[in-house]
Amino acid sequence: MAPTICVEASGRAFDVAIIGAGVVGCALARRFTLDGARVVILEKAADVLDGASKANSAILHTGFDAPVGTLEADCIAAGHAEYREIHARLGLPLIETGALVIAWTEAEEARLPALMEAARQNGVPVAPLTAAETYALEPALGPGVRASFRVAAESIIDPWSAPHAYLLQAFLNGATLCRATEVTGGTYEDGGWTLATRRGDLRASVVINAAGLYGDLVDRQLLGEASFQIRPRKGQFVVYDKPAASLAAHILLPVPTETTKGVVVCQTAWGNLLVGPTAEEQDDRANAPLDGAVLHGLRQKAETILPALAGHEVNAVYAGLRPATEEKNYRINRVADRAYVSVGGIRSTGLSAALGLAQHVAELVRPFAPQMVPLADPVWPTVPNISESAPRDYEAPGNCGIVCHCELVTRREVEAALSGPLAAQSVAGLKRRTRVLMGRCQGFYCSAELARITEGRLSEPMVPPHG
Repeated sequence: MAPTICVEASGRAFDVAIIGAGVVGCALARRFTLDGARVVILEKAADVLDGASKANSAILHTGFDAPVGTLEADCIAAGHAEYREIHARLGLPLIETGALVIAWTEAEEARLPALMEAARQNGVPVAPLTAAETYALEPALGPGVRASFRVAAESIIDPWSAPHAYLLQAFLNGATLCRATEVTGGTYEDGGWTLATRRGDLRASVVINAAGLYGDLVDRQLLGEASFQIRPRKGQFVVYDKPAASLAAHILLPVPTETTKGVVVCQTAWGNLLVGPTAEEQDDRANAPLDGAVLHGLRQKAETILPALAGHEVNAVYAGLRPATEEKNYRINRVADRAYVSVGGIRSTGLSAALGLAQHVAELVRPFAPQMVPLADPVWPTVPNISESAPRDYEAPGNCGIVCHCELVTRREVEAALSGPLAAQSVAGLKRRTRVLMGRCQGFYCSAELARITEGRLSEPMVPPHG
């Protein structure tokens, strides 16, 4: 079934058009809507969060290791602070585990003082720990820890409910979402943009490019040139079964390098244990194939950090792509004479920095969109809880029974995700809203029933893996 919401955009003029409904695009939509703009979000996929934002480590970073004095450090700090300010009001989890940055070699230990000083300059409190103190906090760690420091404010969050909540708040306060609407070109004249899409033209005063892995291509399409080039960086992950989560109370971080934060071991909001990501350069922007040898290496790495993991089963593996560029810095480019802002190069810190990026971009746009007046009394929706940090729907009466027994997803949750104002349009979108199909059996037992429930309600019919 093709989405119809874009009909609402037909014939209308918008203040701000946002290209891309990843976490940054969703945060931008919320910010500009609350600031009083008429906003339209254009997403080429059938559903939102279908690009880089669909796969990440689900950590709310403090930015302790961000380069001091950079835009990235500022946006992570601002995003972290705003998430903590609004999460309860939107019904979003915040699992405050803290993180340990662990040195396993003499060279890594030598880097700890500089990292702690950088954290302090970024305004992030840290506490140095000896090896004995580290083992006292995390007794399951393998042998060889030399020292560490603790970052108390690093936290685990739900990577999908947060951007869904940002977008829902934008939508309920007047924003328009057009899915399956790829931008194919555009012109700027008479103080505004005419954007061509595969579903018709749109008018907007300001265009913001938040197209993630396709950001440089959108710049070339609309401006004729791009100030950066996307170099997709693949990250592969291993998810262990829920009993393994008790092995790590903190987010366990390695000493970061110039190019990557390294392999992280941490609990997830769903009650599993996550290991990853890798950092692999590739040219393909759309596909992130899994590599058995790399995944085996990830398991070996994880079992060095937590030897008891060797006795635990793997629940799932997955891979995602980060929109890296030829430089480490965020690539924010404002073209004032064409009322255009490109928000590119938001690598692995997009989930943490999204709200801060939205604040920053709103300030960049303000000089050429001075007519916006913030909403006096905006709607504050609460999104359904799908994390293990709060009561779940299967524990509540009237839930119509459990559909996915691995992840304890109810029929009421599935129906709500298929019929709400931002109803799922794809199987992947349904998974991100409910956790259905994400458990130990990976849909073997529930996919047939789900296919019946979703019949005629998704952009592509669901086909059970076993017939």
